[in-house]
Amino acid sequence: MSLTIGVDIGGTKVLAGVVDESGQILEQDRRDTPKTDPQAIADVIAAAVAALRANHQIEAVGIGAAGWIDADRANVMFAPNLVWRNEPLKLRVSKLIDLPIVVENDANCHAWAETRFGAARGERTVLAVTLGTGIGCGIVIEGALFRGGFGVAGEPGHMRVVPDGRLCGCGNRGCWEQYASGNALAREARDVAQLAPLSLPHLMASVGGDIDAITGPLVTDAARAGDEGALKCFETVGRWVGQGLADLATILDPACFVIGGGAADAGPLILDPARAAFKAALSGGAFRPHAPILVAELGNAAGLVGAADLARFH
Repeated sequence: MSLTIGVDIGGTKVLAGVVDESGQILEQDRRDTPKTDPQAIADVIAAAVAALRANHQIEAVGIGAAGWIDADRANVMFAPNLVWRNEPLKLRVSKLIDLPIVVENDANCHAWAETRFGAARGERTVLAVTLGTGIGCGIVIEGALFRGGFGVAGEPGHMRVVPDGRLCGCGNRGCWEQYASGNALAREARDVAQLAPLSLPHLMASVGGDIDAITGPLVTDAARAGDEGALKCFETVGRWVGQGLADLATILDPACFVIGGGAADAGPLILDPARAAFKAALSGGAFRPHAPILVAELGNAAGLVGAADLARFH
């Protein structure tokens, strides 16, 4: 049986796991992510891999990182939430681990896992979107990950959807993720709380009246409790999600979309308005098939599962 290790590196944790050919995780190891030192991150990766290798015969290691990975799948050109800037991650880790290593964008890992083992099993053209702090995306075309000419394809969160709109962390204004992410949901709720706090009784009680304490998960709880203002927030953000997916369908024509991430955990609250907006906005929608908008199945495990499987294929 072929076993590989996938490592999912986030802003707060490094999650590693042994994965078999069917996508099953046999053992996991979790550690804190060092904040300031690239070498310290490599050391943590190596320690997690060593702990897992003690009990398993491993063939390769896949590392999924939230950042721009070059076309050689070796260097992190930029990672917004980590200290990597033109970081030779593969080389640094290879000095500590005597196994083949592949470095991949974390959203690509999610997309690959959902295509191989999750909601998009059996499909060959898939667009997987994660709605979290921002928007991540992975593209599978004809059964292969599409990385683009320089390795950084799949960043639709930074499509300009509102000229001179909200300032984005990328430096531009009006990016899609400023209107269709978990952060956008919380911002929308804070705006509603300023103007119509009586429409958010559960939410305002949960934060003790402190509008700055409003978060996406709290907005979800309030919507499920029936807060009219929270439900309207989901309608607004869901509409932005669906409109953006319609634009992507015009370009890529995927067989399906897979939606994951924290905001997607709200389920129908966000997906129902997203599907309605997608149907209304899709170019030529009356004359073409509509790609289904599916819910991701693998949850937080998708990153390490996808990284491990990509290492096996590489």
